[in-house]
Amino acid sequence: MNTLLMSTGELVFPRILKFSDLRLYTYVGMFVALDVAIPWLCHIIHPLAGPMFLPMFFFVLLAGILFGWRAGVLVGLLTPLVSYGISGMPLPQVLPRIITEAAFYGLAAGLLRGHFKLGVLASLIGAIIIGRLAAFAQMALILGGSHSAIMGWQAAKLGWPGIALQLILLPFILLLLEKLWSSHQNENR
Repeated sequence: MNTLLMSTGELVFPRILKFSDLRLYTYVGMFVALDVAIPWLCHIIHPLAGPMFLPMFFFVLLAGILFGWRAGVLVGLLTPLVSYGISGMPLPQVLPRIITEAAFYGLAAGLLRGHFKLGVLASLIGAIIIGRLAAFAQMALILGGSHSAIMGWQAAKLGWPGIALQLILLPFILLLLEKLWSSHQNENR
């Protein structure tokens, strides 16, 4: 449990990718495609599946955890824009908030895991809090305090299943990817 909260020893992930590394853009493209496709499928199933399960943020957080803050920010900025361009979702009135929230999720996940060497769960919890606070601050600037507090509370209340899924599934996925990576590295020796 300690490794979920605090990191011990050498980390397999994140594999910090710099802007000059072409792999960064390959992974960003792949994660953006997944982050556009999965929310689209969720909206087909039920109109509130997106706000409830928060699928657009899933691969933003994973990109930051796996490949560092640059990947997290790029996926966070591009996903809502590409999704809006293709499907018209998220709606124009919430698009700026979603872009802000997603970018801060990716930035925080990457920095908390890569720079501060926090464990996966601690990095995710911190990133979710930071992303939500950034979205709340943006709403407070645009809408004013009382309206933003109401909207922020409604978003948090509706999105708790998605946050729970992120906190359960993402550490499990990272553990699987670390095992795959380690076994692949051992085979190549």
